[in-house]
Amino acid sequence: MSASDAIYCMLTPLFVAAAVHGLRHDVLSRRSGWRSRVDRLLHTAMALVMAVMPWFDLGRGLPEGAQTAFFAAAALWYPLTAVSGRQESEPAAAATRLPYAVGMAAMGWMTRPGAAEPHEALGGAPVPAHHSAHPVGQMKGDETVTAVLALYLLTHALRLLTRDMPTLRAAGSSDISTDRELYGRFWEGTTALGTAVMLLLMVH
Repeated sequence: MSASDAIYCMLTPLFVAAAVHGLRHDVLSRRSGWRSRVDRLLHTAMALVMAVMPWFDLGRGLPEGAQTAFFAAAALWYPLTAVSGRQESEPAAAATRLPYAVGMAAMGWMTRPGAAEPHEALGGAPVPAHHSAHPVGQMKGDETVTAVLALYLLTHALRLLTRDMPTLRAAGSSDISTDRELYGRFWEGTTALGTAVMLLLMVH
């Protein structure tokens, strides 16, 4: 088993668990509004795709272009639906939903035609990859986009995962999170972290 296989074996149950959590606590929850349910449904679909994409050629069932278009549309969903008629201003509302849009953009970047690196599944069967000679300038541009997306996701993940550590809280802070908020930040942070790792592994 290669090093990348070992990492994929750790990431796969993480994404499956994140999908199940989102489905149980948000998509099927009666307490969630329609926009929140759509948000979580998109996250669930994203987690499930990331759970299986290292082991199966998803392009056989759905063209890569269609996958990219789906995640690009999902990335636009978050800023376009930022304002829900509440007091929050449009820029502030869009900023709070930016991490979700970046996550979907990273998925679109991973599923774009020719993005995935050659990889062998656990059973030894090769997962097809598209090979083409890319100009040096295009390769550098692709690497820059990958690095920016991964850096943003890593920063977002670390901020969420360290936010509730007692030693990192501001002195005298009275911000007490509920269990639901703690679990939500944990799953959101770990999913963002897993997405960043997957992005760096799968995109050349």
